[in-house]
Amino acid sequence: MRGRRGNLAAETVVRSRRLRREAGEPERRLWHVLRQSLPEAKFRRQVPLGPYHADFCSHGARLIVEVDGDDHATRIATDEARTRFLTDEGYRVIRFTNAEVMQMIDAVLASIAHALVEDGRP
Repeated sequence: MRGRRGNLAAETVVRSRRLRREAGEPERRLWHVLRQSLPEAKFRRQVPLGPYHADFCSHGARLIVEVDGDDHATRIATDEARTRFLTDEGYRVIRFTNAEVMQMIDAVLASIAHALVEDGRP
């Protein structure tokens, strides 16, 4: 029996690994906090979903957390299309800026925890 990874194109797996390896400081910081504070949510990082990679995804909670860098200010239409696709796949998407993660990590974590309990999931 092949696992889920066996169903992905080799390029997708390579890209996921590269994105994890090259994560910026805000993503690394949030990953550390999620693993320590919300382990029951079982977040994964750089999860391929269709043509996109979600920064952080809890499949059980159907929640995606995106950390947006400065370049996202110029990609509003692209981000809207991405969010629409992920929402159509049954996920709720919440976004934080790099600055929010770096300067207000406790508030970011509280927002994520709140989103997890809003739907009555882990």
